[in-house]
Amino acid sequence: MGSSYEDDNPGEPVELPEEEEVIHFHLVYTDDLHQANTLASLNKMRKNRHFCDVILHIGNWEIHAHRAVLASVSPYLFELFTTDQDKKRNENIVTYKLNGGFDKRAFELLVDYAYTSKLKVLSDQVKAVYLAACHLKMDRVARKCAQHLIKHLSVDNCIEIRSLPGIARNKDFVQEVDAFIAAEFEKISKSSNLLNLLCAKIEVLNQSREEMSLVNHKSLCVLVLEWIKRQLTEESLRMESLSEKTFMLYLAIDNSLQDCSGLPSGDISDTEIVQDYKKMSSKAVQPNSKNKRKFLSQPVKPRVLFYSRDIDEEIELECEPDWNLIATSQVAEHCTLALVTLGGKLTTLSVQLRLNPPSTPSPVSTPDSSRCASEEKPDLYCTIKNMSSARCAVGCGNLQNTLLVCGGYDRVECLRSVEQYIPESNTWKSAPSMREARGRHQIAIIEDKVFAVGGSNGTTELDTVEMLDVTVGRWVNLPKLPLARSNLGVCELGGVIYCVGGWNGQVGIKQCDIFNPTTSTWSTVASLNTGRYQAGVAAFKNLVYAIGGCDAWNCLNTVEVFNPVENAWTVAKPIISARRGCGVAMFNNKLYVVGGSDGTHSLNTTEVLDEESGNWVVGPSMTTPRANVEVAVVGDRLYAVGGFSGKTFLNTIEYLDQNSNEWTTFIPKGSIDAGYRRKPRYRRNSARKSISEDSNKTIRSETQSPISNHTQNGTSS
Repeated sequence: MGSSYEDDNPGEPVELPEEEEVIHFHLVYTDDLHQANTLASLNKMRKNRHFCDVILHIGNWEIHAHRAVLASVSPYLFELFTTDQDKKRNENIVTYKLNGGFDKRAFELLVDYAYTSKLKVLSDQVKAVYLAACHLKMDRVARKCAQHLIKHLSVDNCIEIRSLPGIARNKDFVQEVDAFIAAEFEKISKSSNLLNLLCAKIEVLNQSREEMSLVNHKSLCVLVLEWIKRQLTEESLRMESLSEKTFMLYLAIDNSLQDCSGLPSGDISDTEIVQDYKKMSSKAVQPNSKNKRKFLSQPVKPRVLFYSRDIDEEIELECEPDWNLIATSQVAEHCTLALVTLGGKLTTLSVQLRLNPPSTPSPVSTPDSSRCASEEKPDLYCTIKNMSSARCAVGCGNLQNTLLVCGGYDRVECLRSVEQYIPESNTWKSAPSMREARGRHQIAIIEDKVFAVGGSNGTTELDTVEMLDVTVGRWVNLPKLPLARSNLGVCELGGVIYCVGGWNGQVGIKQCDIFNPTTSTWSTVASLNTGRYQAGVAAFKNLVYAIGGCDAWNCLNTVEVFNPVENAWTVAKPIISARRGCGVAMFNNKLYVVGGSDGTHSLNTTEVLDEESGNWVVGPSMTTPRANVEVAVVGDRLYAVGGFSGKTFLNTIEYLDQNSNEWTTFIPKGSIDAGYRRKPRYRRNSARKSISEDSNKTIRSETQSPISNHTQNGTSS
């Protein structure tokens, strides 16, 4: 049936088709009582069961009504009735058994509303009517119920309201309730309203009292929430097991919380209390446990993590209703009670700090007075700030020791916007937007010029190329690609830009082209042996590598290498795991392949080329699976930017720490403080500026640019 239903525009006049000839009516009469009388008559007929054509069963209770009336107020019932219309066309009265857990009284009130346009609900029935209205997709009624519940929120009822099934689908409602709970949580935590919720008990080990004194308890609860989310997502832990024991966690070398049962034997924190916990945990090992992370040691020196997006700023949490920290209250000196959602389930966390001084190899304990104070002082870390929006299949690269991120696509569209990450200050700045929205593309950077090549605008593959010259501060068009394509590989080698493979809407492309910025011309080089798109492409040791990707149907593990001198592609040893949409870059004189998708799942794994054997070896795993990820090296860090986790588009970045050889989302606070201290008094001597600052300066004078002076002359005039 081709009918449709619109719930939010009742009573609007219906536009009739225009007549060829204008008719002049001699009598026009509008009966203001007609609508009210019609509803009253229908309601009277319903109560007397006259002309009723539907019976709804809720448990042992029956409701006789008219399908047209109920379908006019409930899209849910409209869909139910129209779906079964053909099957039950010959039945005078149609019966339905509703098994949606409806409250009988609430449903009856909504039927009365359908026939009278009035809703009269006692306060203690509003929650049931809200749930029934949500189920029946009666949005206006649900909104009115939500407004009533928000208006009458109290310490005694807020937890019950926050626990309503499906409440997370109403974003505004959830935010109002969460804001109330956060403001009143100190009172709520002292009441008995939390006792019916699942409670996860967590102990977090600390190496020194100073470390404990510096801990931000709200930040710590966020880290615990992330640990629980990781365990439940990886199926290393079941939800019902959270309340069965107290979990003991430690801060690992990669700045993540880990279970002490996995702390390597002989570690400095592998003390008696940890060994006792290991014994207890070994007796309760879950048979389906999946240990996807290798055992990580604890840093020798104490660390404290700050979850603020900027130093000395308030915590800025991304609101994710299913995994969210709602409120915290410090109930004792080193103990915090938190209210969170775990996979949408309202839960409490009891987080206790516990002192666990590092063990010493010496059998004789060292007096406290002989310890160097600097050894006890913890290192401070904060999180990397997120991008302003989720981005997948972006172009990114190193521009003057900053991370430049161009375009990509979020959940709904390809983007023009450009962002620039400044590692020294842990901040993002806006840069000039591209002339054209493009995702599934890549960029190359040569001498402070940024080249964005091909891609897709969300509708079609692009053959356009544009360039950002930081001395001018705006994007300009360049000669077009010989062939429009998206999901191509781009890299720079020998001062020219290589464009490898891609997709043109039909097959994986073999064609490869190079762009010479000096002559501003395109030329074609040898074709790939296998047409591929979403391949990882990078220059390494004067060769161009095309790794993985996809042909018309299959995810590939094959690798091809282009030698510019011979103008030929040769087949190299394949990577371990077939993957497409991976990032490839040279880091620490090694070639890294990062993330991607195996065609079924987003990957957090990495591989590294062993030059001696020519084989690929397993590298450290990222903290988050990332398909269609892009990577770039800035300073001594290999950054992985955005991507798709398998469930959500990501606005996060992380980096590979060359010292610990672990991926992390945390940076030393000291490095940021040093960056601020090094900030020059005059911008003219700084090469690490945002493009947005430069573009503002060019408004005043396009002929004189601080960046151009720095790069060309080495000093400012």
